[in-house]
Amino acid sequence: MTGIVYRICAIEFCTSLTERAEDTRISAETDKMETHLILVGLLCLCSLSFSQECNRELLENVDFPGTDITFLHSPDVEHCQLLCTQHPSCLFFTFVRPDWTRDNRHFYCYLKSTPSGQPSIQTGLQGVTSGFSLKPCISDLDLCLSKVYQNVDFNGADYKFLFTADYEECQRVCTHDNGCQFFTFTNEEFGLKEIRYRCHLKFSWTIPRTPVVQRKNNVVSGFSHKMHLTFETFESECQHRLFPNTDIPGHDFETLQAASPEYCLALCSAHPTCTFFSYHSNDFKCYLKNNPNEMMTTAKQGVTSGISTYFCQLDHQNWVKVAYESVDFTSSDIRFELMDDADTCQRTCSADPKCLFYTYVKETCSDPSQRRRCYLKRVITIPAPPRVVKLNNTVSGFHLRNCPAV
Repeated sequence: MTGIVYRICAIEFCTSLTERAEDTRISAETDKMETHLILVGLLCLCSLSFSQECNRELLENVDFPGTDITFLHSPDVEHCQLLCTQHPSCLFFTFVRPDWTRDNRHFYCYLKSTPSGQPSIQTGLQGVTSGFSLKPCISDLDLCLSKVYQNVDFNGADYKFLFTADYEECQRVCTHDNGCQFFTFTNEEFGLKEIRYRCHLKFSWTIPRTPVVQRKNNVVSGFSHKMHLTFETFESECQHRLFPNTDIPGHDFETLQAASPEYCLALCSAHPTCTFFSYHSNDFKCYLKNNPNEMMTTAKQGVTSGISTYFCQLDHQNWVKVAYESVDFTSSDIRFELMDDADTCQRTCSADPKCLFYTYVKETCSDPSQRRRCYLKRVITIPAPPRVVKLNNTVSGFHLRNCPAV
């Protein structure tokens, strides 16, 4: 209870300081007074951060109703907790277990947040487990997800099928295929005889994706220089090819936001079914395409196309280490801090394992309240099935590339 009260007091104190700072600007007080208020405000933010203590406790048959940010699918409560930990604003969660009986919402992971950092309500509810983000407990996640799930299907996201003798072999295949993040195996008792022993390899994004990219004056955006990317395991450097003012019409299977053609190339190369792409610079759209049989190009201004790279390491100077002027990576904020320039913002993001990308607002911004803000950002990058359902005689699990002695 003391921690909650402390947080509420800290928030009210910070709000008071913000109002005082605004009054100071309006009345044109001295620079010394403004500097003093900024320093005290930063100390307040630091105190608020320190007050969020590590809480690993899982509360069985306890619900945190309401205050949902979103919901995702998870095979168990531990995976749900990892999703909450990587989500930029999730502070706690409620997971609907497979023994839930009220409806068919099994394996639902509800991500939640409140201004106080604590659930507003806790109630008893059979079939759910609740808990807290591990953000205060760990610096980053590079975890071995070795558990397998009997009679559970990771439905969707398939990119390849093959037949294996057992689920262990299916998991080994997934582990040694860099595109595979998780799998589902149908055993010898599966209902449809023709697909028994089938191993379904499945994909989810581990390379960070910026949800919204837009043009905006007086901002600079970029990526952490210390991002861990799956294709970094390859030693040879790619000889990639980009085709300026060239479109490859059709064959789209996914459209993403991207800050540059080089970033679009990285997205295409990370996806196991992407054969080539087209990038539209006017709206930052990256069209991933699949056609292994032919590639027809056409001239088009403002569009850059390219071919996926395979089994090599991309040059990070081409996109990770670029500062994107007048480009805003909107949303996905972890927090913001006041800084003197974009270079300091970039270094701060690179030094924070939780930060994957950033946006810095310059001193020349027309809104005084936004000036010098460095917004640190991230998205979920752990393997995450699009749907998890009960299905007899199936086995599902994740790759073991992060596990010792694979």
